[in-house]
Amino acid sequence: MKIGIIGTGAIGSILAERFAQAGHQVKVTNTRAMPELEKIAAKLGATAATLHDVVKDVDAIIFSMPFGAYKDLPKDLLKEVPQDVVVMDTSNYYPFRDGEIPELEQITESEYISGILNRPLVKVFNNILEYTLKHHGKTAGAEGRVAISIAGDNPEHKKVVAQLVDLTGFDTVDAGSLAESWRQQPGTPAYCTELNEAELKQALGNAEEGKAPAIRDFIMDNLRKMVSWPTYEEILAGNRLHEMGRGK
Repeated sequence: MKIGIIGTGAIGSILAERFAQAGHQVKVTNTRAMPELEKIAAKLGATAATLHDVVKDVDAIIFSMPFGAYKDLPKDLLKEVPQDVVVMDTSNYYPFRDGEIPELEQITESEYISGILNRPLVKVFNNILEYTLKHHGKTAGAEGRVAISIAGDNPEHKKVVAQLVDLTGFDTVDAGSLAESWRQQPGTPAYCTELNEAELKQALGNAEEGKAPAIRDFIMDNLRKMVSWPTYEEILAGNRLHEMGRGK
């Protein structure tokens, strides 16, 4: 499979490396100058590309950027990309970082991005911690395998996404349509809590619409008050505290 990845941050770089190791042809891009991007790409086993080239002649495109950066993308970026190309979004919205976006009071984060891109997409890899993605993947069928939820409106595209998730070492749970993707946004029981397939299905069902933003902000305020940035264990524990219904 030919895969283009926009963004080489925590999640994008891990995905690029994993897919390249699995034998896929991976192109990456970011906002760095081409000489630096080429060095990053080489370390990941990928090929460096410009923003417009990274979306050309590929089977799948992964957007893994800070949420606030989407509005600066060229409006016609995906205009020539065939409709059968699978488009994925891994991002999450945090007002303290991305600024207030009033539209998100009415639609999900990925619906907002879908509107910017003028393209249907699949929400995936947003509800997993960097450390989890890098270190906790397991072979299919392994006991305690962590699951990742995916949301989107195209069943065939979701099948492709599920195959890619499996390559990274995780199970998938179908979270429904893109309009239902709020169930895996920050502040929900399914967000970065390292659950297996059965547990994740329950967590998605337990999500209460409208409550997540306040929980998200409460968790982030507490984390930002810490003397040093919290460890993976501390972040996971904080997320799980709310998943179990405490601290609300």
